[in-house]
Amino acid sequence: MSEEVLIPKMKRLEGKQKRVKIPINNFILVILCTLLIICATFVNIDIKHYIIPQGFSFGKMFASEDFVYSFYIVPQIPILMFTCSVLGRKLSITCTCLYVILGLFAFPFFALGGGLTYIGEYSFGYILAFILGVFIAGSFLNKKYSFLNMILASILGVLIIHFCGIIYMSLIALIKGDGKIFIQTWISAQSGLKVVYDIILSFVGILIGKYVHDFLKFLSD
Repeated sequence: MSEEVLIPKMKRLEGKQKRVKIPINNFILVILCTLLIICATFVNIDIKHYIIPQGFSFGKMFASEDFVYSFYIVPQIPILMFTCSVLGRKLSITCTCLYVILGLFAFPFFALGGGLTYIGEYSFGYILAFILGVFIAGSFLNKKYSFLNMILASILGVLIIHFCGIIYMSLIALIKGDGKIFIQTWISAQSGLKVVYDIILSFVGILIGKYVHDFLKFLSD
């Protein structure tokens, strides 16, 4: 058999090898980013900042801790936005869906456990909204990694997660017969000032993710 006949066959084999290599890389990245989302579930960042206490007036005695507001924030939403920036819309949605499926059917990966009964938890709406938030953020980032798109991805991605989470929580609260005060307290605790920090940290996550994305793209080229 002549060499001219062999060469095209070798080229076809090389083409097949390249097509197989890309999905394997994607598979590894999806697994790593899913693990990152799971780890973020169990991380609490202590946030402190200064406030003016209620009933403040000059001449009235206040302790130093009265001027400090402290709360914990789980960096799961910023990590989601980071994975969205690194992987793009489709693969980041895959990570998020994998996280939800594993938490419902396999392991207690959610903040308060897992299993199908978790659907009745007040916070499950936030978890479901992760998918929509990543889709919206990824849609902006897929167009172009511009400063404006990164800001829009951060703001709209975070807001849609909190909005859907509040709606779901309110429905569960109404079904369980919880009162208006409970709903207001929940919104204040879970989607009050935390929204601002989620947006800021999400933008940082997207910005870092952009450089990680560029680096991975450089390696693949």
